[in-house]
Amino acid sequence: MEAVISLVLTTALLLGSPGPAPLALAGVGASFGFKGGMRFLSGILAGLLVVIFAVATGLGTLFTTYPMAKSVCQFVGVAYLLYVAYKIASAQGSIAEREGSAPSFKDGFILNLINPKAYAAFLAIFANNLLVLGDPLLSAIMTGVVCFAVAVIVDGLWMAIGGSLQTIFATPAQAKKLRLVCSAALLVSVIGAVTL
Repeated sequence: MEAVISLVLTTALLLGSPGPAPLALAGVGASFGFKGGMRFLSGILAGLLVVIFAVATGLGTLFTTYPMAKSVCQFVGVAYLLYVAYKIASAQGSIAEREGSAPSFKDGFILNLINPKAYAAFLAIFANNLLVLGDPLLSAIMTGVVCFAVAVIVDGLWMAIGGSLQTIFATPAQAKKLRLVCSAALLVSVIGAVTL
């Protein structure tokens, strides 16, 4: 039980700390509302499943063997995260008018699929906090399940926090400032994730 608690806390801290996905979720929640951002959140979580699977099956070894592959993934990731930041910052009008232009499932999926922080977090988790259940495959699967369950809660909270800011920033001018702040925070987190 102690190992599960340690894994939950580690995962919550690594995934819950401000980074590209949490800040994008907060920005989407603030710009489009929780309901309007559900497709994006679903995409984020689906992308995370792919990241967990990739790390659990040895992606770290691939990146160590072929450092250029890691560099290419980082470059593509940064470019796409810049696009998401632009999409948040450039949203216009009221929540109802913006709902159709909210980032999509595909946007969320791609964001987490190429999110350097997600790979770094899961490489650390699988290297140091793997649940030991006797069978290595079962250990990896259960570690992934616990990590994903924590991610659902943490990511949902980030988008809910962003959504709660809508009432504070109700006027179009205030909403625009909030979107710009969220986009700027996303850009800073991208720079931080790449330089780690």
